[in-house]
Amino acid sequence: MSEKNTLQDCLLSMPDALSQDLVKRMGEDRQRGWVNPFRAQDDQVIRREVRPGDASSIWRPSYVRDAEKILHLPAYSRLNGKTQVFSFRSNDDLSRRGLHVQLVARIARDIGRALGLNCDLIEAIGLGHDLGHTPFGHAGEAQLNDICKARTGRSFFHNVHSVRVLDKLYGRNISLQTLDGVLCHNGEYEQRVFELSGTCDFDAFDRVVEQCYVRDFDYVKTLRPCTLEGCVVRIADIIAYVGRDRQDAIEAGLLDEGAFEDGLGGRYNSWILTRASIDIVEHSYGKDRIEMSEELFEEIRRAKRENYAKIYNSTGIEEEHKAMMARAFSLMYEHFLGDLKARDTSSYIFRHHIARIEKGLAYYGRSYDWQSDLDQTVVDYIASMTDDYFTELACSLFPELRFPRRTYINER
Repeated sequence: MSEKNTLQDCLLSMPDALSQDLVKRMGEDRQRGWVNPFRAQDDQVIRREVRPGDASSIWRPSYVRDAEKILHLPAYSRLNGKTQVFSFRSNDDLSRRGLHVQLVARIARDIGRALGLNCDLIEAIGLGHDLGHTPFGHAGEAQLNDICKARTGRSFFHNVHSVRVLDKLYGRNISLQTLDGVLCHNGEYEQRVFELSGTCDFDAFDRVVEQCYVRDFDYVKTLRPCTLEGCVVRIADIIAYVGRDRQDAIEAGLLDEGAFEDGLGGRYNSWILTRASIDIVEHSYGKDRIEMSEELFEEIRRAKRENYAKIYNSTGIEEEHKAMMARAFSLMYEHFLGDLKARDTSSYIFRHHIARIEKGLAYYGRSYDWQSDLDQTVVDYIASMTDDYFTELACSLFPELRFPRRTYINER
């Protein structure tokens, strides 16, 4: 028997349903009105400001308000125009960032419901966790981080910027619990057991955020959520992308169904959605932490390694145009920094970014302090761009740039 068949048999042998003992226990708990003592309670929500409009009600609890605030942000709308993995493919069936956050929220809600957690908080974290993502996914994030480090000595991480988008740029008075889950969601680092951080106020939270700017990913990856809901979203982020990215790679024509070690091809997405959720519920129910079996943990690590080797670090279109993308990010950064220094209000950074942010904040009696840190203002602008906006603007300002043209019709 081949190694591929052996691995496939091992994966397919993992449970695809909860154990009868746990099903019985869950049923009995529900009959007696059990409430998970470790869930985030709506009456324990922490906000920076006490606003009457944010008060919890029986029909719009605290975290429902957070989720609705996020859904109505311009930054959320733009997620549909941002890359998940594949930037220059003329195929609308490939995942975009907007679909990814919905998948994360959906998967996390399923797990959270079974565990008796606060699904409204889970939804808010899931929908908001990638609001700070750049155009072109992690490739764009890496470019902006390199520029930030060189110019300011500060790091750029999309999860940290997601907090800035919610907390500073749009001033929506989002709860500490939601912001903390967004900050700590980073699905690029897997753990078998997720324990809580104990963060319980904004002073402690703000100190952690500031450390993220001045330190590197070795610090960011150690962050732990302060709620079980945040822990569930963090593992759901991995579950959501590790299988779906494989499906997209096959759909994009980058790989074929037989290219993967387990022999499941695109079916791996269905496998991990079911098996991982079952495993996590089985090993976490009634506990003050979220955990998974050693078998699932090792399999997630294996699958991620394979994705990096065959998808993320591959020689596809994205990798071929890496140098051009780096040049485009650098040129755009320098151009708009110059416009800010010159106070050129005709510049797109004033008309398309600063004016819009100031208009939104004015509704809440706040203002955008864009003048105190011009580098940060440029970062805010570039990170907010969709892929198409970035490419059109870059090519308009710098005609020597030639991004691949997306077309749905093969021209002969």
